[in-house]
Amino acid sequence: MRVYVTRQLPGDAVDRLRAEHTVEVWPEDRPVPPALLRQALREVDGLLCTVVDHIDADLIAAAPHLRVISNYGVGYDNIDVAAATARRIAVCNTPGVLTEATADLAFGLIIAAARRWWEAERLVRERRWTSWSPTLLVGQPVARRTLGIVGLGKIGRAVARRARGFSMEVLYTGRRQPETEKELGLSWCSTLEELLRESDIVSLHVPLTPATRHLIGREQLALMKPTAILVNTSRGAVVDQAALVEALRARRIFAAGLDVYEIEPLPDDDPLRELDNVVLLPHIGSADTTARLGMTELAVENLRAVLNGRRPPACVNASALGL
Repeated sequence: MRVYVTRQLPGDAVDRLRAEHTVEVWPEDRPVPPALLRQALREVDGLLCTVVDHIDADLIAAAPHLRVISNYGVGYDNIDVAAATARRIAVCNTPGVLTEATADLAFGLIIAAARRWWEAERLVRERRWTSWSPTLLVGQPVARRTLGIVGLGKIGRAVARRARGFSMEVLYTGRRQPETEKELGLSWCSTLEELLRESDIVSLHVPLTPATRHLIGREQLALMKPTAILVNTSRGAVVDQAALVEALRARRIFAAGLDVYEIEPLPDDDPLRELDNVVLLPHIGSADTTARLGMTELAVENLRAVLNGRRPPACVNASALGL
């Protein structure tokens, strides 16, 4: 069968895929132009894409032979799953293998934003550091503070485990998980508003859905403490970015740490770039060697399984396969 892969991937799993199927890999380190992607999909049975490839209903309709879309990432908001399901096309993702890497980065952003590492690093590089001072770049403490986790899935729980090492009180909201509360010493908040009021740091770990788009907006940011920190490693549109810029400019919250944005890459004229109380990273939550190799293996195995008539390890619309 014919397979199209939209990026060169680490590891040798794609080479093993070539032993079974005809595989074409987009050779450039940038997204496939939409017209070229549409052309490529006219003949393929399988697509291995990344989270920056927008696979909408129109594109799916232009791929008459497509049987599986294997997404290189745990989130799949870049794919019209309903359109794929209607065509009985399996949509797969890569959960689990990037949990620890993303949790590491989230906690790193917590510390970086709280302790103003982004400003401190620039101070040294720009040769503006002249002396130690009792008032130089004083930030917020992390140890023994209250961390609010919005989205207690695998990554949220991994962040909670890291917080235990900092003797933090950890709150969460959403579906109650009594066993996890007992295991990790968590406290449940019945509403998001309660969590935002009580937390010193808020870390977002929800998927992007119609219900979570702009989950954090002006009203929610207004509930947070002026010393609070917001961290987002989920999807950019979970936060109303314009509202966040306003809150940061007005110092209504202390700082933010972001790995994701409503528009990616972040536009050159985006006002976030002008602020000194936000840490900006280029969507690298899963960017460690173990996670990326694991993502390649799982994305390829998902694709191979469907093309070979087997159940894939991670399918988000199993009904498309009659499972």
